[in-house]
Amino acid sequence: MTRTTTRSVAFALAALTLAACGGGDTDGTTHNAADVTFAQAMIPHHQQAVEMAELALDRASSEDVRALAEQIRAAQAPEIATLTDWLDTWDEDTAPAATEDHAGHTMPGLGELNDATGPAFDTAFLELMIEHHRGAVEMARTERTEGAYEPATSMAESIITSQTAEIDRMTTLLPPD
Repeated sequence: MTRTTTRSVAFALAALTLAACGGGDTDGTTHNAADVTFAQAMIPHHQQAVEMAELALDRASSEDVRALAEQIRAAQAPEIATLTDWLDTWDEDTAPAATEDHAGHTMPGLGELNDATGPAFDTAFLELMIEHHRGAVEMARTERTEGAYEPATSMAESIITSQTAEIDRMTTLLPPD
């Protein structure tokens, strides 16, 4: 009788532990709602960054800004493909819900960027991209904390590291006030 009670208590404790962890699968091979939200929100976010970077390749007066834009485009375009593949594999929509970031609207200040040239473009690009990267870092932090799919949390960690470094670099490229 004692062995049965001990097993029952052990089983109940194991079940509670798994429930507290968000379910039985914590091996990083399956996804959860946070992973889906991350992928759906990051795709249009990255698409906007790529669009901004492509503008900079044509309009920036600073070679440093053009080089940074190429780096952004080169990093984020493949991530868009990966995020899209994950959503397709998970049988999820690639477009975020209408309430998500970037769904059906343009980033504030993008019109200003479209109209600028030369050093004014460089400044507008850097200011907008810094803000844009801060948004990506925040989304990545949420994924790192709440996501379950290891490749997505790994990408989130990479985004935090690379885009924080790019924010620092862009800050140094801004002209003094």
